[in-house]
Amino acid sequence: MTRHAGKRLTKGDRAFFVVDYTILALTVLLVLYPLIYVVSCSFSDPIAVMESKVVLWPVNISLQSYTQVFAYTPIWIGFRNSLAYTVVGTALNLVLTLLLAFPLSARELPGKKLVLGLLTFTMLFNAGTIPNYIWMRNLGLIDNFWVLILPCGLTAYNVFVTRTYMQNTLTEELREAAEIDGCSDFRFFLQIALPLSGAIIAVMMLFYGTVHWGEYFNALIYIRSKELYPLQIFLRNILIANSIEGDLLGSLDPEEAALREALQETLKYGIIVVSSLPMMLLYPFVQKFFVKGVMIGAVKG
Repeated sequence: MTRHAGKRLTKGDRAFFVVDYTILALTVLLVLYPLIYVVSCSFSDPIAVMESKVVLWPVNISLQSYTQVFAYTPIWIGFRNSLAYTVVGTALNLVLTLLLAFPLSARELPGKKLVLGLLTFTMLFNAGTIPNYIWMRNLGLIDNFWVLILPCGLTAYNVFVTRTYMQNTLTEELREAAEIDGCSDFRFFLQIALPLSGAIIAVMMLFYGTVHWGEYFNALIYIRSKELYPLQIFLRNILIANSIEGDLLGSLDPEEAALREALQETLKYGIIVVSSLPMMLLYPFVQKFFVKGVMIGAVKG
């Protein structure tokens, strides 16, 4: 028998670990390979991509896809707007989520079951696109910066996760001790609850930030001015413009048409990388909080 973490392993234990690590390795490969493939294609020569020569690593490294994306001047407006939507929206989301989750984490709160029931109701039922559009129009939010922020003020699921985390972290003994020392609820929230909730705050920041950065559908419905378009809409316009040009390839020289079609293919991969990179760069910094916050916040509710 061999040892594992100071313990002797039986044949059954060894067989379990072999199967377990094999499944984990295959899962990692299934997740990583598409990411590596997309990045490799975005840096490869368009003709090599069209001929399916890219398997894992870039072939004949080329920056044509990125040159074409960043040559589209309005894309910088999209970066600026998406950054503004993400920062402002995430800040508002965190404030509202924490202010609602904190009182709901208390053991005794008048009307607590009613509030939780209303939150659950919003997870099961939705008015639909047309009623929401009419509602936004009546509020004067159509083609307004706040239309992508205020309607998404908080998410019921995130409130439940945050509330469970605080319920497990902020024990009744801690609350009673603070109350005996003359600490008000608001002071307890600012000076005790928030510092102890760093992990779940980081998780919620990632959850909300990812949604705001990838905002597309609501922007497509509610936003009309190009000055307010988020990044995803501009990237969509690039794809549409190239698709329209692709319909005219038949009138071009065959070699030129093949090259243009290859450029369109690599452009898709470049757009995927450009739109995903900011969130991928942010994730490593909150990863340790992400795992801790989700596990604690999902133990019981």
